[in-house]
Amino acid sequence: MNWYGYLISKNANVVNSNNIRFATESDYNINRFSKLLKNLNIDHNIEFDGKSFVITIKKKNLEELKDSIKIENKNIEVIEKNENKITIRGAFLGAGSINNPENNYHLEINLSNNTNLIYIEKMLKALDINCKKLEQENKYSIYLKDAEEISKLLALLGANKSVLKFEDIRVQKEMRGKVNRIVNCQTANLNKTLNASVEQIEAIRKLKSKNKFNLLDENLKEIANLRLENPDMPLVELGKLLKKPVGKSGVNYRLKKIIEIANEL
Repeated sequence: MNWYGYLISKNANVVNSNNIRFATESDYNINRFSKLLKNLNIDHNIEFDGKSFVITIKKKNLEELKDSIKIENKNIEVIEKNENKITIRGAFLGAGSINNPENNYHLEINLSNNTNLIYIEKMLKALDINCKKLEQENKYSIYLKDAEEISKLLALLGANKSVLKFEDIRVQKEMRGKVNRIVNCQTANLNKTLNASVEQIEAIRKLKSKNKFNLLDENLKEIANLRLENPDMPLVELGKLLKKPVGKSGVNYRLKKIIEIANEL
């Protein structure tokens, strides 16, 4: 039933009262569609117009398929209710696209009219695929933005190699994102620690320059000297160097007290 999808895609249209035309720049798609038509014993012609490969089918040759499609004026509509993923595959091959997952996640299928848009939408939902639709200025599109949904659809369509490649890129992209977030977080924490250390050292030096350092109690003088000797050391490690070790909160309290005293000068 791949031929369903090709006929309802945006690249298929009724060019006059007698002929149906399907055009694509992909030689793979044109050969695949031609093979499907041959299997159905449907006569057709293939041409190349300088830009696209074109299959032309006489309308009368599709008469045997009249229970499955309706050709009226310029529209080709599927009327068979059989929900089949093969039809979606044909529509995707006929006029679908997928973005490079390195950039962003987007899979799109362009249909020829609103009837076929609703048909494919219902079929995707029946397959538990979460999709969205767009109707705008004669554009009828179904699209997916979620990486997991795209991967699931590709798997259902039998594009196993594409799924593996897509998932490999997706995992690498997510890992890079996690690494970047961790690095950014660590950098932010480091900057915060360094800024705090600079403030502490400036306060201690201010006390020394104004001859007020010796007025500090022994606990404050001890932590102040350790900070001057170890400007980059985390508070936890500073606490371990004290004669009577204290935790991070204890060290933080003493250093804040020093800053408060210095600010009052």
